[in-house]
Amino acid sequence: MIRLIEAVSQLLPALASLEPFSLEGGRARRKSGLPMPRALIEFPLAALALVLVALNTLVHATPLLLLALVKALVPHAGFRRRISAWLILLAESWIAVNSKMIDAVDTRLVVEERDPLRRDGWYLVLSNHQSWVDIPVLQKLFNRRIPFLKFFLKNELIWVPVLGLAWWALDFPFMKRYSRQVLEKHPELRGKDIEATRRACEKYRELPVSVMNFVEGTRFTVEKHSQGSPYARLLPPRAGGVAFVLDAMGDMLDAVVDVTLHYPGGKPTIYDLFSGRIREVRAHVRTIPIPAEFLGGSYENDPVFRERFQAWINGLWAEKDARLAQLSGVRAPQ
Repeated sequence: MIRLIEAVSQLLPALASLEPFSLEGGRARRKSGLPMPRALIEFPLAALALVLVALNTLVHATPLLLLALVKALVPHAGFRRRISAWLILLAESWIAVNSKMIDAVDTRLVVEERDPLRRDGWYLVLSNHQSWVDIPVLQKLFNRRIPFLKFFLKNELIWVPVLGLAWWALDFPFMKRYSRQVLEKHPELRGKDIEATRRACEKYRELPVSVMNFVEGTRFTVEKHSQGSPYARLLPPRAGGVAFVLDAMGDMLDAVVDVTLHYPGGKPTIYDLFSGRIREVRAHVRTIPIPAEFLGGSYENDPVFRERFQAWINGLWAEKDARLAQLSGVRAPQ
């Protein structure tokens, strides 16, 4: 079935190159010099791509959910580790097929990568966030090159029907955080959330992991940017989420993988991706060592530590802002 999906996806570039035909002498002939209007090509191209993505998801999600159910019912650590490995292979296969469809619509991914990455490493992946397209692009960029990308999820999301089971089975890290209002009423709970998250993350000592974090916390828009961002092409970073991950997993992580994404054609949508409108995506990838001074500190309770940590993140973001200028072909101000 997967090979069938991949074979059908080869129709996508054929659709993208369609031109009008005329009937001459009972035979269909292509008219030269009369390219078909792009809008007439884009909709069937996007429709076929979305159908293939849905079919690919169904093919992979069915065995994934069955294995997830088996994993939930058999509480044996060794057995669960083996099931986890199979589940990751399924998820990586799903991403690989989706990535082939991105290639099929002729979207070119241009990557500048400074440092080697390891499949068996432990990484915190940080990126700017412009569009939902960022997620399939990052999955394509890193699939089977570093451990499967995972996101920290709120503890309550484990109860989401179907998806909660899948996230749990794929070993997504769940975090338990108390609101400021709860902590004011129950100060004895202070620090309990990070302790619970640390315990939940202990399994990653034997299971390589890549934790993904969009540091801006939301997608870039002109309106949000106009609300006082000190950066020319970025929203201000939210350092608290990164600090939380490092507090919970810092001693496990090998490095930060810093990713900068740029779309030369402008901020795209998922429809743009599958209709072949995105001709090129540019990415810059580098690894950064995690400063030892940020391992073991308390971002919430130590204002001096918080100020130093924010300065570090702000410095990374200033460098990213300048890098975006380079990727877009604009000379950054000196």
